Amino acid sequence: MSDRVCLVSGVGPGTGSALVRRFAAGGYQVAMLARSEGRLRELAAGLPGATAFPCDVADGAQLAATLSRIARELGPVNVLIHNAVGGAFGDFQQIEPAVLERNFQTNVMALLQLARGVAPAMIEAGEGAILATGNTSAYRGKASFAGFAPTKAAQRVLAESLARSLGPRGIHVAYLAIDAVIDVPWTRQAFKDKPDEFFAKPSAIADVAWSVVQQDRSTWAFDVVVRPFGEPW
Repeated sequence: MSDRVCLVSGVGPGTGSALVRRFAAGGYQVAMLARSEGRLRELAAGLPGATAFPCDVADGAQLAATLSRIARELGPVNVLIHNAVGGAFGDFQQIEPAVLERNFQTNVMALLQLARGVAPAMIEAGEGAILATGNTSAYRGKASFAGFAPTKAAQRVLAESLARSLGPRGIHVAYLAIDAVIDVPWTRQAFKDKPDEFFAKPSAIADVAWSVVQQDRSTWAFDVVVRPFGEPW
Protein backbone atom coordinates (compact mmCIF):
# COMPACT_ATOMS: atom_id res chain seq x y z
CA MET A 1 0.00 0.00 0.00
CA SER A 2 1.16 3.52 -0.79
CA ASP A 3 2.60 5.58 2.02
CA ARG A 4 1.08 8.71 0.50
CA VAL A 5 -1.76 10.03 2.67
CA CYS A 6 -4.68 12.26 1.71
CA LEU A 7 -6.96 13.69 4.40
CA VAL A 8 -10.48 14.63 3.28
CA SER A 9 -12.83 16.39 5.68
CA GLY A 10 -16.56 16.57 5.12
CA VAL A 11 -17.00 13.16 3.51
CA GLY A 12 -20.67 13.24 2.57
CA PRO A 13 -22.55 11.43 -0.20
CA GLY A 14 -21.50 13.90 -2.91
CA THR A 15 -18.21 15.73 -3.37
CA GLY A 16 -16.56 14.30 -0.26
CA SER A 17 -17.10 10.68 -1.26
CA ALA A 18 -16.02 11.44 -4.83
CA LEU A 19 -12.80 12.99 -3.55
CA VAL A 20 -12.09 9.90 -1.46
CA ARG A 21 -12.64 7.60 -4.42
CA ARG A 22 -10.49 9.71 -6.74
CA PHE A 23 -7.50 9.91 -4.42
CA ALA A 24 -7.78 6.26 -3.42
CA ALA A 25 -7.76 5.39 -7.12
CA GLY A 26 -4.67 7.57 -7.46
CA GLY A 27 -2.80 5.45 -4.93
CA TYR A 28 -3.30 7.40 -1.71
CA GLN A 29 -4.30 6.12 1.66
CA VAL A 30 -7.29 8.33 2.46
CA ALA A 31 -8.23 9.49 5.94
CA MET A 32 -11.95 10.28 5.86
CA LEU A 33 -13.42 12.78 8.33
CA ALA A 34 -17.14 13.35 8.93
CA ARG A 35 -19.59 13.36 11.79
CA SER A 36 -21.50 10.35 10.39
CA GLU A 37 -19.59 7.26 11.48
CA GLY A 38 -22.00 4.93 9.67
CA ARG A 39 -21.45 6.59 6.29
CA LEU A 40 -17.67 6.49 6.72
CA ARG A 41 -17.66 2.83 7.74
CA GLU A 42 -19.82 1.92 4.74
CA LEU A 43 -17.53 3.76 2.33
CA ALA A 44 -14.39 2.30 3.89
CA ALA A 45 -15.79 -1.23 3.64
CA GLY A 46 -15.89 -1.06 -0.14
CA LEU A 47 -12.79 1.01 -0.73
CA PRO A 48 -9.38 -0.43 0.16
CA GLY A 49 -7.04 2.29 1.35
CA ALA A 50 -9.78 4.46 2.90
CA THR A 51 -9.98 4.70 6.69
CA ALA A 52 -12.83 6.17 8.71
CA PHE A 53 -12.07 8.82 11.31
CA PRO A 54 -15.40 10.03 12.74
CA CYS A 55 -14.93 13.63 13.80
CA ASP A 56 -16.77 16.92 14.16
CA VAL A 57 -14.25 19.38 12.73
CA ALA A 58 -15.99 22.26 14.53
CA ASP A 59 -14.86 20.73 17.83
CA GLY A 60 -11.25 21.81 18.23
CA ALA A 61 -10.30 19.21 20.85
CA GLN A 62 -11.89 16.41 18.85
CA LEU A 63 -10.13 17.52 15.68
CA ALA A 64 -6.74 17.71 17.42
CA ALA A 65 -7.18 14.18 18.75
CA THR A 66 -8.17 12.93 15.29
CA LEU A 67 -5.13 14.51 13.66
CA SER A 68 -2.89 12.78 16.20
CA ARG A 69 -4.61 9.46 15.50
CA ILE A 70 -4.16 9.85 11.73
CA ALA A 71 -0.45 10.56 12.20
CA ARG A 72 -0.06 7.45 14.36
CA GLU A 73 -2.06 5.10 12.16
CA LEU A 74 -1.32 6.34 8.63
CA GLY A 75 1.68 8.64 8.88
CA PRO A 76 2.17 12.25 7.76
CA VAL A 77 -0.46 13.81 5.52
CA ASN A 78 0.71 14.70 2.00
CA VAL A 79 -2.57 16.18 0.74
CA LEU A 80 -5.21 17.96 2.82
CA ILE A 81 -8.64 18.68 1.33
CA HIS A 82 -10.95 20.67 3.60
CA ASN A 83 -14.38 19.93 2.18
CA ALA A 84 -16.43 20.13 5.38
CA VAL A 85 -18.95 22.96 5.23
CA GLY A 86 -21.37 24.69 7.56
CA GLY A 87 -24.13 26.75 5.97
CA ALA A 88 -27.40 28.51 6.70
CA PHE A 89 -29.92 30.54 4.72
CA GLY A 90 -31.42 33.83 5.86
CA ASP A 91 -30.66 37.52 5.89
CA PHE A 92 -28.83 39.24 8.73
CA GLN A 93 -32.03 39.71 10.75
CA GLN A 94 -33.20 36.13 10.33
CA ILE A 95 -30.10 34.12 11.17
CA GLU A 96 -29.14 33.33 14.73
CA PRO A 97 -25.67 34.67 15.64
CA ALA A 98 -24.79 31.27 17.07
CA VAL A 99 -25.36 29.70 13.66
CA LEU A 100 -22.89 32.06 12.00
CA GLU A 101 -20.39 31.35 14.78
CA ARG A 102 -20.80 27.59 14.31
CA ASN A 103 -20.31 27.93 10.55
CA PHE A 104 -17.17 29.98 11.17
CA GLN A 105 -15.80 27.16 13.31
CA THR A 106 -16.43 24.60 10.56
CA ASN A 107 -15.37 26.63 7.55
CA VAL A 108 -12.53 28.76 8.89
CA MET A 109 -11.20 27.60 12.24
CA ALA A 110 -11.15 23.95 11.15
CA LEU A 111 -9.10 24.90 8.08
CA LEU A 112 -6.67 26.77 10.34
CA GLN A 113 -6.35 23.84 12.74
CA LEU A 114 -6.03 21.27 9.97
CA ALA A 115 -3.35 23.31 8.22
CA ARG A 116 -1.43 23.84 11.46
CA GLY A 117 -1.63 20.10 12.09
CA VAL A 118 -0.34 18.87 8.73
CA ALA A 119 1.96 21.70 7.60
CA PRO A 120 5.02 20.88 9.77
CA ALA A 121 5.53 17.48 8.11
CA MET A 122 4.95 19.01 4.68
CA ILE A 123 7.49 21.74 5.39
CA GLU A 124 10.02 19.14 6.49
CA ALA A 125 9.40 17.14 3.31
CA GLY A 126 9.51 20.25 1.13
CA GLU A 127 6.27 19.32 -0.61
CA GLY A 128 2.56 18.84 -0.07
CA ALA A 129 -0.83 20.27 -1.03
CA ILE A 130 -3.68 21.93 0.83
CA LEU A 131 -6.98 22.47 -0.98
CA ALA A 132 -10.15 24.07 0.38
CA THR A 133 -13.43 23.65 -1.46
CA GLY A 134 -15.82 26.57 -1.57
CA ASN A 135 -18.30 28.34 -3.78
CA THR A 136 -19.15 31.80 -5.06
CA SER A 137 -20.17 32.90 -1.56
CA ALA A 138 -16.45 33.35 -1.05
CA TYR A 139 -16.57 36.29 -3.49
CA ARG A 140 -19.96 37.93 -2.84
CA GLY A 141 -22.51 38.20 -0.07
CA LYS A 142 -26.09 37.74 -1.23
CA ALA A 143 -28.78 38.93 1.18
CA SER A 144 -29.99 35.42 2.03
CA PHE A 145 -26.46 34.11 2.59
CA ALA A 146 -25.65 36.25 5.64
CA GLY A 147 -25.16 33.15 7.79
CA PHE A 148 -22.79 31.55 5.32
CA ALA A 149 -21.02 33.89 2.89
CA PRO A 150 -18.95 35.77 5.51
CA THR A 151 -17.38 32.50 6.63
CA LYS A 152 -16.60 31.34 3.08
CA ALA A 153 -15.00 34.70 2.27
CA ALA A 154 -12.89 34.40 5.42
CA GLN A 155 -12.02 30.83 4.46
CA ARG A 156 -10.77 31.89 1.06
CA VAL A 157 -8.68 34.73 2.49
CA LEU A 158 -7.21 32.38 5.08
CA ALA A 159 -6.33 29.96 2.27
CA GLU A 160 -4.62 32.81 0.43
CA SER A 161 -2.59 33.61 3.54
CA LEU A 162 -1.62 29.95 3.78
CA ALA A 163 -0.59 29.97 0.12
CA ARG A 164 1.63 33.02 0.57
CA SER A 165 3.28 31.48 3.62
CA LEU A 166 3.62 27.88 2.46
CA GLY A 167 4.13 28.28 -1.29
CA PRO A 168 7.80 29.32 -0.98
CA ARG A 169 8.32 26.22 1.16
CA GLY A 170 7.12 23.89 -1.58
CA ILE A 171 3.51 23.43 -0.46
CA HIS A 172 0.74 24.15 -2.94
CA VAL A 173 -2.35 25.79 -1.42
CA ALA A 174 -5.41 26.36 -3.61
CA TYR A 175 -9.07 27.33 -3.34
CA LEU A 176 -11.57 25.40 -5.46
CA ALA A 177 -14.83 27.32 -5.82
CA ILE A 178 -17.79 25.38 -7.20
CA ASP A 179 -20.20 27.78 -8.92
CA ALA A 180 -22.90 25.18 -9.38
CA VAL A 181 -25.58 23.00 -7.87
CA ILE A 182 -23.86 19.72 -7.05
CA ASP A 183 -25.57 16.56 -8.27
CA VAL A 184 -26.76 14.76 -5.13
CA PRO A 185 -30.19 13.26 -4.35
CA TRP A 186 -31.58 16.21 -2.40
CA THR A 187 -30.61 18.76 -5.05
CA ARG A 188 -32.15 16.57 -7.75
CA GLN A 189 -35.38 16.67 -5.76
CA ALA A 190 -35.17 20.40 -5.12
CA PHE A 191 -34.42 21.17 -8.79
CA LYS A 192 -36.35 18.33 -10.40
CA ASP A 193 -37.33 20.49 -13.38
CA LYS A 194 -33.69 21.05 -14.33
CA PRO A 195 -31.86 19.04 -17.02
CA ASP A 196 -28.80 16.91 -16.30
CA GLU A 197 -26.42 19.57 -17.59
CA PHE A 198 -27.60 21.97 -14.86
CA PHE A 199 -25.75 19.96 -12.21
CA ALA A 200 -22.05 19.58 -11.44
CA LYS A 201 -21.02 15.95 -11.14
CA PRO A 202 -19.15 15.14 -7.90
CA SER A 203 -16.78 12.85 -9.80
CA ALA A 204 -15.92 15.69 -12.20
CA ILE A 205 -15.26 18.04 -9.26
CA ALA A 206 -12.97 15.40 -7.77
CA ASP A 207 -11.10 15.14 -11.07
CA VAL A 208 -10.46 18.89 -10.97
CA ALA A 209 -9.20 18.62 -7.38
CA TRP A 210 -6.86 15.82 -8.45
CA SER A 211 -5.52 17.87 -11.36
CA VAL A 212 -4.87 20.87 -9.10
CA VAL A 213 -2.92 18.75 -6.63
CA GLN A 214 -0.85 17.31 -9.49
CA GLN A 215 0.11 20.71 -10.98
CA ASP A 216 3.75 21.39 -11.70
CA ARG A 217 5.12 23.90 -9.22
CA SER A 218 6.08 26.21 -12.09
CA THR A 219 2.35 26.74 -12.81
CA TRP A 220 0.51 26.49 -9.50
CA ALA A 221 -3.04 27.87 -9.46
CA PHE A 222 -4.64 29.39 -6.38
CA ASP A 223 -8.16 30.49 -7.40
CA VAL A 224 -9.84 27.69 -9.32
CA VAL A 225 -13.52 28.20 -10.23
CA VAL A 226 -15.60 25.52 -11.93
CA ARG A 227 -19.15 25.65 -13.28
CA PRO A 228 -21.37 23.75 -15.73
CA PHE A 229 -21.07 24.99 -19.31
CA GLY A 230 -24.54 26.55 -19.21
CA GLU A 231 -24.20 28.32 -15.87
CA PRO A 232 -24.54 32.14 -16.23
CA TRP A 233 -21.84 34.23 -14.56
